[in-house]
This record gives sequence, C-alpha cells and structure tokens, in this order.
Amino acid sequence: MEQRLSLVTLGVADIQRSLSFYEALGWKRANRHAEVVFFQLRGMVLGLFSRDSLAADAKLDTAGSGFGGITLAYNARSKEDVDAVLKEAERAGARILKPAEDVFWGGYSGYFADPDGHPWEVAWNPEWELTEEGEVRMNYQ
Repeated sequence: MEQRLSLVTLGVADIQRSLSFYEALGWKRANRHAEVVFFQLRGMVLGLFSRDSLAADAKLDTAGSGFGGITLAYNARSKEDVDAVLKEAERAGARILKPAEDVFWGGYSGYFADPDGHPWEVAWNPEWELTEEGEVRMNYQ
C-alpha cells in the first residue's frame, strides 16, 4: 500500500446544512450528486455523506456519540492566519472549541467544530513549510 490518504468522508446529520457551512468558508463543491458532496482539495478529497448511510455502507453501528478519536486540520501560514480562519469559521456557524494559543510543540493552534461536531484544528507550525499551492512540507532534520 502506498503512503497516501485520498479521501476523508464526514458522516453528517444534514447534507444541505453541512454543504452550506463549507460553502460559507469559501469551499466549492466538485460534484452534482444529491446524496453525497465532494470537495476537491489539493491531492485529496473531502466528502460529506449522511452519517447513517456512511455507517451502513461500512457495516458499522451508529450507536454512540461524542469524540470519535480523530480531528481534521488546516495549516495556516502565520499566527494571524490562524486567528482569521477561526473567526471565519465562527461566522460560518462553527463552534469554537479552543481559542488559538501558543502550544507545547512550538506552534500556535485552536479548534472549531463544524455543524456536526467534527473537530478541526487550525494551526501554524514553524517547523513546516506551506507551499504556494497550500501543500505541507515537513522540514524536520
């Protein structure tokens, strides 16, 4: 198996509500299917699919809620960008989970939750390069 992540699909309660949220962040939908939404990202895709349908497709039980053991992340170009993205997300309807602050690993980060509670970290990492195209390059020696 190649070391690659191609698609992350979020199980959501209301496709239209989630689509509206991500569009309010400036994201553009890449498909026309009513039952699933895809956003083309750099090198991968983010999908939105009914939580119940996603669980059924994977043959999983939908029982349980709360933290699912995963967060998504958006790397920013500066500390100021972290603050700006968190404000933009809040204006779009996100709930701020943790305001941005200096963190133990030397960077700066905060968290928001999308309308279905999926946690997003917004972070600036001085050890990583963010290319002009938005791709992350780890510069560890």
